Amino acid sequence: MIKSDSILIVDDEPDVFDVLEGILFREGYQLHYASSGFEVFKFLEWGKPDLILLDVMMPDSDGMDICRQIKQIPECNPIPIIMITALNSKETLAQCLEAGAEDFIGKPVSALEVRARVRSMLRLKKQHDELEKSHQKLEHLLQLREDMAYAVIHDLRNPVVAITLACELLMLTDLTEKQSQKVEQIAISGKHLNNLINSLLLMAKLESGKALLNPQLVNLSAMVQEVVNEFETQTIKKKINLTATIPEAKRLVMADPDLIKRVLENLLNNAIKFSPTNSWVSMEVEYPPDANIVKVYIRDSGRGVKDELKQSIFQKYEIGQRFEGVNQTGLGLAFCKMVIDAHQGCLSLTDNQPQGSIFTLELNTEYHSLLNS
Repeated sequence: MIKSDSILIVDDEPDVFDVLEGILFREGYQLHYASSGFEVFKFLEWGKPDLILLDVMMPDSDGMDICRQIKQIPECNPIPIIMITALNSKETLAQCLEAGAEDFIGKPVSALEVRARVRSMLRLKKQHDELEKSHQKLEHLLQLREDMAYAVIHDLRNPVVAITLACELLMLTDLTEKQSQKVEQIAISGKHLNNLINSLLLMAKLESGKALLNPQLVNLSAMVQEVVNEFETQTIKKKINLTATIPEAKRLVMADPDLIKRVLENLLNNAIKFSPTNSWVSMEVEYPPDANIVKVYIRDSGRGVKDELKQSIFQKYEIGQRFEGVNQTGLGLAFCKMVIDAHQGCLSLTDNQPQGSIFTLELNTEYHSLLNS
């Protein structure tokens, strides 16, 4: 059975309702009547009409105020409102639209005009409802896809762990030098794959709002130094000069240490990965004296990032531009951005001079203890 459209008529004069009922009764609408703002909101507590016809001038209620209040209610905002007014000046009509009304009808009302405008608004309401249903259906399908991907990624952990354990056992046996190198390569690839799986799982949790941070007081200067030390071997192999400017920590950061360290490792790894051989990379920690923040700058001497890609590069699976011989998944920067956003911090990208990029990580220390207090 097809549900008939519901219309709420708001006017302090019952005669007006009788007139509008006479105009609309053959259209098959469900007509409801309210004589004041109080009755309007009482009605909206239990029912949501498809359209509201609202008189502008009422003795104890201002129609425009009622309109504004209705539009401030999220579930009522999509309901179209036609203002009925005897004041046909352009100023009054503009005020109706500014109050949130979708249309207006001048008094004395014309039966032909009322029917036409009502049909037009109801048609728009149906289109809105259909779009809303399509949007909800799409969100549901996307959620199913995300859930399935999450389950598949989660199940990948077991074979990766098995590969890693097998490599560790093989390294304990008598292997030739070449065999040891191959096993080590497999172990490194397994570790990389495990990191990707962990990143994808964490990103899924961050997106769903289910990820729980483990905040602790963090000495960011010490953490950056630790990360720099970890990459010493990698920079030597690629003949990259890695410099670090790390002052003594002036403020502690309340953050999840594991996640922040992974962000720093990701950013430094990218800087090294995209910088050519015989070039340089730098990390710098700064404690601005006039702000309760700490900044970390990661500078590289690579090709840089085009201006049109500087925002999209933080999105999942966006790799900017391809580099031959460089492993790119499009997940690293998206992971970093999600983690820093979860800490209510900021991660930005600017150009380095004369070439390359500068990634700036900024974390708030406003409510955090001082080391030297």
